[in-house]
Amino acid sequence: MKTKRCWNVKPSKIAATTVNPIRSIVDNLHINPNPDKPVISLSIGDPTVFGNLQPCDEITSAVVESVHSMQHNGYAPSSGYKHSREAVAEYAFREEAPLGPEDVILTSGCSHALEMCIVGLANPGQNILIPRPGFSIYRTIAVSMGIETKPYDLLPNLGWQIDLAHLESQIDGDTAAIVINNPSNPCGSVFSKRHLKNIVEIANRNCVPIIADEIYEDFVFRGEEFHPIATLSTHVPILSCGGLTKKFLVPGWRMGWILIHDRQGIFGKEMRDGLQALSQRIIGSNTIIQGALPSILRDTPETFFEDNIETVQRNAHLAYSILNDVPGLRPVMPKGAMYMMVGIQKSSFHAFKHDMDFVECLMTEQSVFCLPGLCFDYPNYFRIVLTVPEGLMIEACDRIKEFCTNHYTLDTPTPSYNTEMLLKTQMPLQV
Repeated sequence: MKTKRCWNVKPSKIAATTVNPIRSIVDNLHINPNPDKPVISLSIGDPTVFGNLQPCDEITSAVVESVHSMQHNGYAPSSGYKHSREAVAEYAFREEAPLGPEDVILTSGCSHALEMCIVGLANPGQNILIPRPGFSIYRTIAVSMGIETKPYDLLPNLGWQIDLAHLESQIDGDTAAIVINNPSNPCGSVFSKRHLKNIVEIANRNCVPIIADEIYEDFVFRGEEFHPIATLSTHVPILSCGGLTKKFLVPGWRMGWILIHDRQGIFGKEMRDGLQALSQRIIGSNTIIQGALPSILRDTPETFFEDNIETVQRNAHLAYSILNDVPGLRPVMPKGAMYMMVGIQKSSFHAFKHDMDFVECLMTEQSVFCLPGLCFDYPNYFRIVLTVPEGLMIEACDRIKEFCTNHYTLDTPTPSYNTEMLLKTQMPLQV
Protein backbone atom coordinates (compact mmCIF):
# COMPACT_ATOMS: atom_id res chain seq x y z
CA MET A 1 0.00 0.00 0.00
CA LYS A 2 1.38 3.39 -1.02
CA THR A 3 1.88 5.97 1.67
CA LYS A 4 0.53 9.46 1.10
CA ARG A 5 3.11 11.83 -0.29
CA CYS A 6 3.43 15.51 0.56
CA TRP A 7 2.39 18.02 -2.07
CA ASN A 8 5.42 19.08 -4.08
CA VAL A 9 4.23 20.53 -7.39
CA LYS A 10 6.83 22.53 -9.30
CA PRO A 11 6.90 23.97 -12.80
CA SER A 12 8.63 21.91 -15.45
CA LYS A 13 12.10 22.85 -16.58
CA ILE A 14 10.65 24.19 -19.83
CA ALA A 15 8.16 26.39 -17.98
CA ALA A 16 10.77 27.57 -15.51
CA THR A 17 13.31 28.46 -18.20
CA THR A 18 10.88 30.18 -20.57
CA VAL A 19 11.59 33.88 -20.27
CA ASN A 20 10.68 36.69 -22.61
CA PRO A 21 13.47 39.26 -22.10
CA ILE A 22 11.24 42.15 -23.18
CA ARG A 23 8.56 41.20 -20.68
CA SER A 24 10.98 40.59 -17.82
CA ILE A 25 12.79 43.89 -18.43
CA VAL A 26 9.64 45.97 -18.89
CA ASP A 27 8.05 44.45 -15.79
CA ASN A 28 11.03 45.64 -13.76
CA LEU A 29 10.87 49.20 -15.06
CA HIS A 30 9.42 51.82 -12.74
CA ILE A 31 6.77 53.24 -15.06
CA ASN A 32 5.24 56.39 -13.55
CA PRO A 33 4.02 58.73 -16.29
CA ASN A 34 3.76 62.46 -15.83
CA PRO A 35 0.10 63.03 -14.88
CA ASP A 36 0.12 66.36 -16.72
CA LYS A 37 0.98 64.79 -20.07
CA PRO A 38 -0.96 62.07 -21.91
CA VAL A 39 1.08 58.90 -22.44
CA ILE A 40 2.46 58.27 -25.92
CA SER A 41 3.62 54.68 -26.22
CA LEU A 42 6.32 54.08 -28.81
CA SER A 43 6.99 50.62 -27.42
CA ILE A 44 4.45 48.20 -28.87
CA GLY A 45 5.15 46.58 -32.22
CA ASP A 46 1.45 46.30 -33.05
CA PRO A 47 0.55 48.52 -36.02
CA THR A 48 -3.16 48.51 -35.13
CA VAL A 49 -2.90 50.05 -31.64
CA PHE A 50 -3.67 53.65 -32.57
CA GLY A 51 -6.29 52.88 -35.21
CA ASN A 52 -4.62 54.87 -37.98
CA LEU A 53 -3.48 51.69 -39.77
CA GLN A 54 -6.20 49.13 -40.46
CA PRO A 55 -6.72 46.23 -42.87
CA CYS A 56 -8.52 47.15 -46.08
CA ASP A 57 -12.01 45.98 -47.08
CA GLU A 58 -10.66 43.19 -49.27
CA ILE A 59 -8.95 41.63 -46.26
CA THR A 60 -11.88 41.83 -43.87
CA SER A 61 -14.41 40.81 -46.54
CA ALA A 62 -12.43 37.63 -47.19
CA VAL A 63 -12.79 36.65 -43.53
CA VAL A 64 -16.51 37.42 -43.50
CA GLU A 65 -16.95 35.25 -46.57
CA SER A 66 -14.92 32.48 -44.94
CA VAL A 67 -17.20 32.55 -41.90
CA HIS A 68 -20.42 32.60 -43.92
CA SER A 69 -19.29 29.74 -46.13
CA MET A 70 -19.54 27.34 -43.16
CA GLN A 71 -16.67 25.41 -44.77
CA HIS A 72 -13.92 26.28 -42.30
CA ASN A 73 -15.31 25.55 -38.84
CA GLY A 74 -13.71 22.17 -38.29
CA TYR A 75 -10.19 20.86 -38.04
CA ALA A 76 -7.95 21.25 -41.05
CA PRO A 77 -4.89 19.10 -41.77
CA SER A 78 -2.24 20.14 -39.24
CA SER A 79 -0.10 21.74 -41.96
CA GLY A 80 -3.11 23.60 -43.39
CA TYR A 81 -5.77 23.21 -46.04
CA LYS A 82 -4.25 22.33 -49.40
CA HIS A 83 -5.95 25.23 -51.21
CA SER A 84 -4.61 27.64 -48.56
CA ARG A 85 -1.08 26.26 -48.88
CA GLU A 86 -1.39 26.52 -52.65
CA ALA A 87 -2.32 30.20 -52.26
CA VAL A 88 0.74 30.86 -50.08
CA ALA A 89 3.01 28.97 -52.50
CA GLU A 90 1.69 31.04 -55.41
CA TYR A 91 2.04 34.27 -53.43
CA ALA A 92 5.64 33.53 -52.37
CA PHE A 93 6.74 31.91 -55.62
CA ARG A 94 9.86 33.30 -57.28
CA GLU A 95 11.54 31.87 -60.37
CA GLU A 96 14.79 31.74 -58.42
CA ALA A 97 13.07 29.96 -55.51
CA PRO A 98 10.11 27.91 -56.76
CA LEU A 99 7.52 26.59 -54.32
CA GLY A 100 4.64 24.14 -54.28
CA PRO A 101 1.97 23.50 -51.64
CA GLU A 102 4.08 20.62 -50.29
CA ASP A 103 6.71 23.23 -49.36
CA VAL A 104 4.30 25.24 -47.18
CA ILE A 105 3.26 24.67 -43.57
CA LEU A 106 0.68 27.03 -42.09
CA THR A 107 1.31 28.09 -38.49
CA SER A 108 -0.28 30.06 -35.69
CA GLY A 109 1.55 33.29 -36.43
CA CYS A 110 5.18 33.83 -37.39
CA SER A 111 6.39 33.22 -33.83
CA HIS A 112 4.96 29.70 -34.05
CA ALA A 113 6.72 29.23 -37.38
CA LEU A 114 10.00 30.30 -35.77
CA GLU A 115 9.47 27.93 -32.86
CA MET A 116 8.84 25.00 -35.19
CA CYS A 117 11.97 25.80 -37.22
CA ILE A 118 14.24 26.23 -34.20
CA VAL A 119 12.96 23.11 -32.44
CA GLY A 120 12.93 21.21 -35.72
CA LEU A 121 16.59 21.91 -36.45
CA ALA A 122 18.32 22.09 -33.05
CA ASN A 123 18.69 19.58 -30.23
CA PRO A 124 19.31 20.46 -26.57
CA GLY A 125 22.98 21.29 -26.18
CA GLN A 126 23.31 22.64 -29.73
CA ASN A 127 23.26 26.32 -30.59
CA ILE A 128 21.67 28.73 -33.03
CA LEU A 129 23.14 32.07 -34.09
CA ILE A 130 20.90 35.10 -33.58
CA PRO A 131 21.33 38.81 -34.41
CA ARG A 132 22.37 41.43 -31.84
CA PRO A 133 20.43 43.64 -31.57
CA GLY A 134 17.61 41.26 -32.28
CA PHE A 135 14.06 40.28 -31.47
CA SER A 136 13.86 38.46 -28.15
CA ILE A 137 11.60 35.60 -29.29
CA TYR A 138 14.54 33.65 -30.73
CA ARG A 139 16.17 33.39 -27.32
CA THR A 140 12.86 32.77 -25.55
CA ILE A 141 12.16 29.75 -27.75
CA ALA A 142 15.66 28.33 -27.78
CA VAL A 143 16.65 28.62 -24.12
CA SER A 144 13.41 27.06 -22.91
CA MET A 145 14.24 24.00 -25.03
CA GLY A 146 17.82 23.71 -23.81
CA ILE A 147 19.24 25.20 -27.01
CA GLU A 148 22.04 27.75 -26.66
CA THR A 149 21.94 31.09 -28.47
CA LYS A 150 25.09 32.77 -29.73
CA PRO A 151 24.75 36.39 -30.87
CA TYR A 152 26.37 37.87 -33.95
CA ASP A 153 26.76 41.63 -34.17
CA LEU A 154 24.97 44.10 -36.41
CA LEU A 155 26.82 47.33 -37.18
CA PRO A 156 24.91 50.59 -36.58
CA ASN A 157 27.53 52.66 -38.43
CA LEU A 158 26.83 50.52 -41.52
CA GLY A 159 23.05 50.68 -41.35
CA TRP A 160 22.90 47.57 -39.17
CA GLN A 161 24.53 45.26 -41.68
CA ILE A 162 25.82 41.99 -40.23
CA ASP A 163 29.41 41.88 -39.07
CA LEU A 164 30.18 38.97 -41.38
CA ALA A 165 33.51 38.10 -39.79
CA HIS A 166 31.89 37.95 -36.36
CA LEU A 167 29.02 35.87 -37.72
CA GLU A 168 31.38 33.26 -39.12
CA SER A 169 33.53 33.23 -35.99
CA GLN A 170 30.50 32.22 -33.93
CA ILE A 171 29.88 29.04 -35.90
CA ASP A 172 31.11 25.84 -34.28
CA GLY A 173 30.48 22.12 -34.53
CA ASP A 174 27.27 22.42 -32.51
CA THR A 175 25.70 25.21 -34.59
CA ALA A 176 22.36 23.96 -35.91
CA ALA A 177 21.12 27.09 -37.73
CA ILE A 178 21.69 30.77 -38.42
CA VAL A 179 18.69 33.06 -37.86
CA ILE A 180 18.54 35.97 -40.31
CA ASN A 181 15.95 38.71 -39.73
CA ASN A 182 15.42 40.88 -42.81
CA PRO A 183 13.87 43.48 -42.76
CA SER A 184 14.83 43.82 -39.13
CA ASN A 185 13.04 44.26 -35.86
CA PRO A 186 14.30 46.30 -33.99
CA CYS A 187 16.65 47.99 -36.47
CA GLY A 188 14.53 48.64 -39.55
CA SER A 189 17.46 47.58 -41.73
CA VAL A 190 17.04 46.06 -45.19
CA PHE A 191 19.90 43.97 -46.53
CA SER A 192 21.19 44.41 -50.06
CA LYS A 193 21.39 41.50 -52.47
CA ARG A 194 25.18 41.54 -52.21
CA HIS A 195 25.09 41.40 -48.41
CA LEU A 196 22.61 38.52 -48.45
CA LYS A 197 24.80 36.63 -50.91
CA ASN A 198 27.72 37.01 -48.51
CA ILE A 199 25.60 35.58 -45.72
CA VAL A 200 24.58 32.63 -47.89
CA GLU A 201 28.23 31.99 -48.78
CA ILE A 202 29.12 31.76 -45.08
CA ALA A 203 26.27 29.33 -44.45
CA ASN A 204 27.27 27.25 -47.45
CA ARG A 205 30.97 27.23 -46.51
CA ASN A 206 30.11 25.97 -43.04
CA CYS A 207 27.20 23.69 -44.01
CA VAL A 208 24.74 25.43 -41.68
CA PRO A 209 21.07 25.91 -42.66
CA ILE A 210 19.33 29.28 -42.43
CA ILE A 211 16.12 30.22 -40.64
CA ALA A 212 14.91 33.38 -42.37
CA ASP A 213 12.56 35.57 -40.33
CA GLU A 214 10.95 37.54 -43.15
CA ILE A 215 7.74 38.64 -41.46
CA TYR A 216 8.41 42.19 -42.73
CA GLU A 217 8.85 41.01 -46.33
CA ASP A 218 8.35 43.82 -48.87
CA PHE A 219 7.75 46.34 -46.07
CA VAL A 220 10.58 48.52 -47.33
CA PHE A 221 10.78 52.23 -47.96
CA ARG A 222 10.75 53.86 -51.35
CA GLY A 223 14.03 53.27 -53.16
CA GLU A 224 14.76 50.05 -51.26
CA GLU A 225 14.15 46.47 -52.39
CA PHE A 226 13.45 43.32 -50.44
CA HIS A 227 15.22 40.17 -51.60
CA PRO A 228 13.99 36.86 -50.15
CA ILE A 229 17.20 35.16 -49.10
CA ALA A 230 16.04 31.87 -50.65
CA THR A 231 16.24 33.47 -54.11
CA LEU A 232 20.00 33.85 -53.65
CA SER A 233 20.85 30.26 -52.79
CA THR A 234 20.70 27.02 -54.70
CA HIS A 235 22.61 24.94 -52.16
CA VAL A 236 21.88 26.21 -48.64
CA PRO A 237 18.65 24.77 -47.22
CA ILE A 238 16.46 27.59 -45.92
CA LEU A 239 13.31 27.70 -43.80
CA SER A 240 11.62 31.05 -44.45
CA CYS A 241 9.08 32.29 -41.89
CA GLY A 242 6.39 34.80 -42.82
CA GLY A 243 2.73 35.58 -42.36
CA LEU A 244 -0.07 38.14 -42.45
CA THR A 245 0.87 39.86 -39.19
CA LYS A 246 2.70 43.02 -40.23
CA LYS A 247 2.27 43.59 -43.94
CA PHE A 248 -1.49 42.94 -43.82
CA LEU A 249 -1.94 44.68 -40.42
CA VAL A 250 -3.66 41.75 -38.66
CA PRO A 251 -1.30 40.50 -35.92
CA GLY A 252 -4.14 39.13 -33.82
CA TRP A 253 -5.33 36.80 -36.56
CA ARG A 254 -2.33 34.54 -35.90
CA MET A 255 -1.63 33.34 -39.41
CA GLY A 256 1.94 32.50 -40.34
CA TRP A 257 3.78 30.02 -42.49
CA ILE A 258 7.01 28.16 -43.11
CA LEU A 259 8.39 27.95 -46.64
CA ILE A 260 10.76 25.02 -47.16
CA HIS A 261 13.51 25.80 -49.68
CA ASP A 262 15.69 22.75 -50.22
CA ARG A 263 16.58 22.31 -53.87
CA GLN A 264 19.46 19.94 -53.15
CA GLY A 265 17.42 17.67 -50.88
CA ILE A 266 19.69 18.30 -47.90
CA PHE A 267 16.78 18.38 -45.45
CA GLY A 268 15.38 15.26 -47.04
CA LYS A 269 12.16 13.54 -46.10
CA GLU A 270 13.11 13.31 -42.42
CA MET A 271 13.18 17.07 -41.92
CA ARG A 272 9.88 17.55 -43.71
CA ASP A 273 8.34 14.76 -41.66
CA GLY A 274 9.71 16.38 -38.51
CA LEU A 275 8.10 19.74 -39.30
CA GLN A 276 4.87 17.96 -40.14
CA ALA A 277 4.99 16.20 -36.78
CA LEU A 278 5.64 19.48 -34.96
CA SER A 279 2.63 21.05 -36.68
CA GLN A 280 0.49 18.36 -35.08
CA ARG A 281 1.28 19.61 -31.58
CA ILE A 282 -1.40 22.31 -31.93
CA ILE A 283 -3.51 20.49 -34.56
CA GLY A 284 -3.18 23.28 -37.09
CA SER A 285 -3.72 27.03 -37.26
CA ASN A 286 -6.88 29.17 -37.42
CA THR A 287 -9.15 27.62 -40.06
CA ILE A 288 -11.33 30.70 -40.61
CA ILE A 289 -8.25 32.68 -41.65
CA GLN A 290 -6.97 29.72 -43.67
CA GLY A 291 -10.23 29.83 -45.62
CA ALA A 292 -9.75 33.54 -46.28
CA LEU A 293 -6.09 33.25 -47.28
CA PRO A 294 -6.55 32.74 -51.05
CA SER A 295 -8.70 35.86 -51.35
CA ILE A 296 -6.49 37.93 -49.03
CA LEU A 297 -3.31 37.10 -50.89
CA ARG A 298 -4.90 37.48 -54.33
CA ASP A 299 -7.19 40.50 -53.93
CA THR A 300 -5.44 42.91 -51.55
CA PRO A 301 -4.53 45.92 -53.74
CA GLU A 302 -0.94 47.12 -54.00
CA THR A 303 -2.10 50.62 -53.07
CA PHE A 304 -2.96 49.32 -49.59
CA PHE A 305 0.65 48.29 -48.99
CA GLU A 306 2.03 51.43 -50.63
CA ASP A 307 -0.08 53.74 -48.46
CA ASN A 308 0.93 51.97 -45.24
CA ILE A 309 4.61 52.03 -46.13
CA GLU A 310 4.38 55.71 -47.05
CA THR A 311 2.86 56.46 -43.62
CA VAL A 312 5.63 54.66 -41.78
CA GLN A 313 8.36 56.12 -43.98
CA ARG A 314 7.05 59.63 -43.41
CA ASN A 315 7.13 59.04 -39.66
CA ALA A 316 10.67 57.69 -39.94
CA HIS A 317 11.85 60.86 -41.66
CA LEU A 318 10.03 63.06 -39.15
CA ALA A 319 11.51 61.21 -36.17
CA TYR A 320 14.98 61.18 -37.66
CA SER A 321 14.92 64.88 -38.54
CA ILE A 322 13.98 65.81 -34.97
CA LEU A 323 16.14 63.36 -33.03
CA ASN A 324 19.18 63.79 -35.26
CA ASP A 325 19.46 67.36 -34.00
CA VAL A 326 19.41 66.33 -30.34
CA PRO A 327 22.85 66.40 -28.68
CA GLY A 328 23.69 63.04 -27.17
CA LEU A 329 21.33 61.03 -29.35
CA ARG A 330 22.14 59.09 -32.49
CA PRO A 331 19.17 57.80 -34.46
CA VAL A 332 19.93 55.27 -37.18
CA MET A 333 17.65 55.90 -40.15
CA PRO A 334 15.74 52.71 -41.03
CA LYS A 335 15.09 51.44 -44.55
CA GLY A 336 11.97 49.43 -43.78
CA ALA A 337 9.90 47.59 -41.17
CA MET A 338 8.31 49.71 -38.44
CA TYR A 339 11.08 50.69 -36.05
CA MET A 340 14.04 52.95 -35.41
CA MET A 341 16.92 52.38 -33.02
CA VAL A 342 18.26 55.49 -31.29
CA GLY A 343 21.67 55.50 -29.66
CA ILE A 344 22.32 57.22 -26.34
CA GLN A 345 25.79 58.71 -25.86
CA LYS A 346 26.29 57.66 -22.25
CA SER A 347 28.83 60.38 -21.49
CA SER A 348 26.24 63.00 -22.43
CA PHE A 349 23.80 62.02 -19.71
CA HIS A 350 25.63 61.57 -16.43
CA ALA A 351 22.37 61.21 -14.48
CA PHE A 352 21.62 57.83 -16.05
CA LYS A 353 23.53 54.62 -15.39
CA HIS A 354 22.12 52.88 -18.46
CA ASP A 355 19.35 52.90 -21.03
CA MET A 356 16.78 51.59 -18.54
CA ASP A 357 17.33 54.62 -16.32
CA PHE A 358 16.98 56.84 -19.39
CA VAL A 359 13.69 55.21 -20.45
CA GLU A 360 12.23 55.29 -16.92
CA CYS A 361 13.01 58.96 -16.45
CA LEU A 362 11.71 59.81 -19.92
CA MET A 363 8.39 58.23 -18.97
CA THR A 364 8.29 59.96 -15.60
CA GLU A 365 8.97 63.42 -17.01
CA GLN A 366 7.52 63.32 -20.53
CA SER A 367 5.08 60.34 -20.55
CA VAL A 368 6.79 58.86 -23.60
CA PHE A 369 7.42 55.14 -23.35
CA CYS A 370 10.15 53.51 -25.47
CA LEU A 371 11.76 50.12 -25.12
CA PRO A 372 15.33 50.16 -23.76
CA GLY A 373 18.00 48.60 -25.96
CA LEU A 374 18.61 45.99 -23.28
CA CYS A 375 15.39 44.33 -24.50
CA PHE A 376 17.24 43.55 -27.71
CA ASP A 377 20.58 42.68 -26.10
CA TYR A 378 21.96 46.09 -27.10
CA PRO A 379 22.38 48.52 -24.18
CA ASN A 380 22.65 52.29 -24.60
CA TYR A 381 19.99 52.42 -27.30
CA PHE A 382 16.22 52.64 -27.27
CA ARG A 383 13.70 51.56 -29.89
CA ILE A 384 10.78 53.62 -31.12
CA VAL A 385 7.79 52.38 -33.11
CA LEU A 386 6.93 54.32 -36.27
CA THR A 387 3.28 53.33 -36.73
CA VAL A 388 1.70 56.03 -34.55
CA PRO A 389 -0.33 58.90 -36.08
CA GLU A 390 1.88 61.65 -37.49
CA GLY A 391 0.86 64.25 -34.90
CA LEU A 392 1.76 61.93 -32.03
CA MET A 393 5.05 61.05 -33.72
CA ILE A 394 6.03 64.73 -33.78
CA GLU A 395 4.77 65.32 -30.24
CA ALA A 396 6.67 62.32 -28.87
CA CYS A 397 9.94 63.30 -30.55
CA ASP A 398 9.59 66.90 -29.38
CA ARG A 399 9.16 65.63 -25.82
CA ILE A 400 12.23 63.39 -26.18
CA LYS A 401 14.15 66.42 -27.45
CA GLU A 402 13.03 68.50 -24.47
CA PHE A 403 13.95 65.70 -22.09
CA CYS A 404 17.44 65.31 -23.55
CA THR A 405 18.02 69.06 -23.57
CA ASN A 406 17.16 69.19 -19.87
CA HIS A 407 19.57 66.37 -18.98
CA TYR A 408 22.41 66.92 -21.44
CA THR A 409 25.73 67.33 -19.60
CA LEU A 410 28.49 67.03 -22.21
CA ASP A 411 29.82 70.11 -23.92
CA THR A 412 30.44 69.58 -27.64
CA PRO A 413 31.14 72.09 -30.44
CA THR A 414 27.79 71.57 -32.19
CA PRO A 415 25.02 68.97 -32.28
CA SER A 416 25.89 68.15 -35.89
CA TYR A 417 29.50 67.44 -34.92
CA ASN A 418 28.33 65.19 -32.13
CA THR A 419 26.07 63.24 -34.49
CA GLU A 420 28.81 62.91 -37.09
CA MET A 421 31.24 61.48 -34.59
CA LEU A 422 28.68 59.01 -33.29
CA LEU A 423 27.96 57.79 -36.79
CA LYS A 424 31.64 57.01 -37.33
CA THR A 425 31.97 54.84 -34.25
CA GLN A 426 29.87 52.04 -32.84
CA MET A 427 28.99 52.87 -29.27
CA PRO A 428 30.44 50.50 -26.66
CA LEU A 429 28.11 47.96 -25.10
CA GLN A 430 28.07 49.27 -21.55
CA VAL A 431 25.51 48.10 -19.03
